[in-house]
Amino acid sequence: MFHHVPVMPAEVTAVLKDAAGTRFVDGTVGGASHAALLLQARPDAELLGIDRDPAALEAAREKLAPFGSRAALVHGNYSDMQALANAHGWEQVDGILLDLGVSSHQLDTPERGFSFRFDAPLDMRMDPNATLTASQILNEYDEKKLADILYLYGEERRSRQIARAVVERRATAPWRTTGEFAELLERVVGRAHQHGLPPATRSFQALRIAVNNELGELEKGLRAAADLLSSGGILAIISFHSLEDRMVKQFFVHEAAKCVCPPGLPMCVCGKKQTMEILTKHPVRPSDEEVNANPRASCAKLRVARKL
Repeated sequence: MFHHVPVMPAEVTAVLKDAAGTRFVDGTVGGASHAALLLQARPDAELLGIDRDPAALEAAREKLAPFGSRAALVHGNYSDMQALANAHGWEQVDGILLDLGVSSHQLDTPERGFSFRFDAPLDMRMDPNATLTASQILNEYDEKKLADILYLYGEERRSRQIARAVVERRATAPWRTTGEFAELLERVVGRAHQHGLPPATRSFQALRIAVNNELGELEKGLRAAADLLSSGGILAIISFHSLEDRMVKQFFVHEAAKCVCPPGLPMCVCGKKQTMEILTKHPVRPSDEEVNANPRASCAKLRVARKL
């Protein structure tokens, strides 16, 4: 059974339901909890839900069945939302939600290989039809590329030591399970160097991001969302780690800027036009009550912008 607890459901619904138009895209529909709340709050709304996880789409289909033709679902990546919306007959939409990162269902399903809490195959694919797996990365990437992934995507300070140990270990036996990798991280990293985090946390995050090209998808998805939105349309994005949040913040700041010329020029020569207005001066965070009920929400940040 698909289980995913939506983060900041009331805040997300409040932001999107005030959109002037009636067409919405949930680019990471998951179990459709956010989508269902929005359709309840806006009886005139239609929604296109996108997800690359077939299990999520199956759950979303059941959740949104009461809304009939007002909800449509499609398998795909949110980075392709413009093409997917166009294929659905929509040239522009009035609100877009992106709830980034891994779902509770993916984390809690051992055979998906996302969590070091279970000993399972090193998979980590959000779309089971994709080809690249975590085990392939550990078994085939060279030491430098492995270290770069762990450092850039996991901000792991001991990335070089881990990469070296991974390569040495695979010379005698290939990497197959999450338990094997977690055991190595326990030995190489050690809890004292993780500021209270389990030793495997950063490296598992890095592998997951690499397997699913999450930052590349986000870069493409931000541009696609900005192009797909109608004038006055609202873009709401929930991120869960600093790399995602930094990309979202920088994109919003760039789109909201009227000039990007280097400081000191006597006049503007860049030709930049402001395309968005930032509605959240600071990211919205979940309440203490929500975090107590759902600790996984503790890192969530919601940023919202409106297209001009």
